[in-house]
Amino acid sequence: MAAGKEIPAAPGDAVSARGIWGWMFFDWAAQPFFTVVTTFIFGPYFVSRLTADPVAAQATWSNMATISAIIIAVLSPVLGSIADQSGARKPWIAFFAVIKIASLCLLWTAEPGSSLVYPVIFMILASISAEFSIVFNDSMMPRLVSQANVGRISNIAWGLGYLGGIIVLITVVVFISANPQTGHTILGTVPLFGLDPAAGEDARITGPLSAVWYFVFILPMFLFTPDAKRGKPLRAAVGSGLRELRHTVSELCGRPGILKFLIARMLYQDGVGGLLLLGGVFAAAMFGWSTMEIGIYGIILNVVAIGGCIGAGSIDRRIGSKNTVVIGLLLLLTATLGIVSTGRDFTLFGLIPLSLADSGALFGTAAEKIYVAYGLLVGVSFGPVQASSRSYLARSVTVAESGRYFGIYALSGRATSFMATLSFSLLTYWTGSPRVGMASMVAFLGAGLLVLLRTPYPAARPPVAVVS
Repeated sequence: MAAGKEIPAAPGDAVSARGIWGWMFFDWAAQPFFTVVTTFIFGPYFVSRLTADPVAAQATWSNMATISAIIIAVLSPVLGSIADQSGARKPWIAFFAVIKIASLCLLWTAEPGSSLVYPVIFMILASISAEFSIVFNDSMMPRLVSQANVGRISNIAWGLGYLGGIIVLITVVVFISANPQTGHTILGTVPLFGLDPAAGEDARITGPLSAVWYFVFILPMFLFTPDAKRGKPLRAAVGSGLRELRHTVSELCGRPGILKFLIARMLYQDGVGGLLLLGGVFAAAMFGWSTMEIGIYGIILNVVAIGGCIGAGSIDRRIGSKNTVVIGLLLLLTATLGIVSTGRDFTLFGLIPLSLADSGALFGTAAEKIYVAYGLLVGVSFGPVQASSRSYLARSVTVAESGRYFGIYALSGRATSFMATLSFSLLTYWTGSPRVGMASMVAFLGAGLLVLLRTPYPAARPPVAVVS
């Protein structure tokens, strides 16, 4: 897109390419938190190095996600409805950015052997702030992007997010993470900033690093992307927003297609979210991967994810958002079944035994290589599932109702997400096996797929205004 070229958004409106890129850069800014903090670096550090009991730590990490999910599920639709009444989204994004940035910076205090309470609190605050910001950013999309372009732009934005995440992840893995015994990075050099891996500083720095990245790269959205005009004052917007939310909930009964889509997404997003949140932690515990190894695994997944999103942008435009999501879910189901069927010396639930011999190289055992292969399927599919779900809804609602429906959309992604992490926690507690806990993700992905197959596309034709 050339700077200054006008891209049609809504009928009679146009948004410059600079404004579209500013909106897409929100994903670029936000993704490192999910990539290096929750999934591949700080999360595995929390489980394997912060305490001496990795099984209990996995359950604590899962409980943290459960608490966050409940808060997000309750408040996201409320905030979305209020946003429709107050108009402008940017002030809300700025408010939650302050909380997110401060919480991420405070993760630096999570030293090995310290209390788990404060890191859990900081992660809850960072997680809910990140998700609330996404509600407001997503609800801007129908006003900025035409129906024809919404799937392509959504997937490009998601791909940009993975690219941003992988840049930060590579920085951590190559220049910051080090062998605790030698104190040297994979390049054989001293870590940046003189960080001490024995004190967990290579993992703890991901919080402040993600905070700085987020602050810098949300600025284009604030500077160049047009916001809606200010509507009602905050107090009036809250009252109107709550009334509008009640109306939206009752209205869903008359829009069964959207209701069915939201139920489908509620189910399969639980599986996607659980797989992303717990997959890196699961691998670190099973194979004893170091920060360096889990980081390289994350790099591989994110490189594949970028390609998946780029390809899905064209696929979405040709075959539609629904079919794109269905294909992605089938791949995720295959990958998840493969992951939970793999142990240190077998795969496919023991049908294929594997040698325990370790070559000494990266991912040196046969089981580790198999796990990475399944991870490639996860990488190529989880981005398109989420990006095309976003465009699925954007094609099904009007600009005026986008805030409240994207609030409900966030609710559908979080309403029962605590069930996925809670299932993992309970099954892990009861059996002592995180593999059994991970198996619950298959049920969520499969149930969501079955409901989606029976859902119309678009989920509902936006109501047409009648001119008298």
